[in-house]
Amino acid sequence: MTRLREARFGGRRKARLDAALKAAATAVEAELAALIPNHDAPHARLLRAMRYAALGGGKRLRPFLVLECAKLFDADPAGSLRAACAVEMVHCYSLVHDDLPAMDDDEMRRGRPTTHVEFDEATAILAGDALLTLAFETLAAPETHADAAVRAELVLVLARAAGMNGMVGGQMIDLEAEGTALDLAQITTLQAMKTGALITAACEAGAILGRADATARRALVAFARDLGLAFQIADDLLDVEGEAARVGKGVGKDAAAGKATFVSALGIDQARARALSLAEAAACRLAGFGERAETLRSAARFVVERQH
Repeated sequence: MTRLREARFGGRRKARLDAALKAAATAVEAELAALIPNHDAPHARLLRAMRYAALGGGKRLRPFLVLECAKLFDADPAGSLRAACAVEMVHCYSLVHDDLPAMDDDEMRRGRPTTHVEFDEATAILAGDALLTLAFETLAAPETHADAAVRAELVLVLARAAGMNGMVGGQMIDLEAEGTALDLAQITTLQAMKTGALITAACEAGAILGRADATARRALVAFARDLGLAFQIADDLLDVEGEAARVGKGVGKDAAAGKATFVSALGIDQARARALSLAEAAACRLAGFGERAETLRSAARFVVERQH
């Protein structure tokens, strides 16, 4: 294949991915708006804070992964969208809490003031709590899937990913590790929990919704684990090389806080090479799905080439 043909193929593939990401983000935004009420109530401030935290921004990568993985097995689109929103609500809750002064103390997120800056710390904590619980309410409702066993498995997978042995546990390790020299294996474990667990849950949710067999489900989990680490390395690189206006949040904070990252452990060049290698490995995990998984393969490359 000539370079020109490669470029054209790459351009077409990127265009398809961009369209798929945009379609997923639009659908998720509308569904989130429907799931989080907007009306005058005694607790209206809480509802406004929830909507502020969940609507109007973000890559929507995790719900995109739910939707794309579910498509591989022709799962019901409406139920898949609800599950995708549940995963995104957990992600948004985690951002609200991570941004608090007691955690990462960030004032900007997605190009605008963080939730605790826009409202106040107490309201932000409650908004995060409410998003987390609404995620599980959404998964457990019959509208997500007719089979209660499927709904229960979705709840179980997301709870494990979000809890003490997943995202929350990873955040604890991250907080304790500030100013501490971690080796590469320790950093990998930290990020596999803090970032990778929810990405893995997103892909696994698609398999659950589609009642995938064990082989297909394992392939998606392996894909997600490689993808999650590649995504985190790209985040670490953006914190070093990115521009705050483009990234949509403060940069350079990891080094200032003395955090152990893939960049601090490997250096910029080796970290970038590791991210690309992981993205390629993730794409290879999807070989058994053929052309149906082409958008997911493109997503693996996207996560390491993104600028925000």
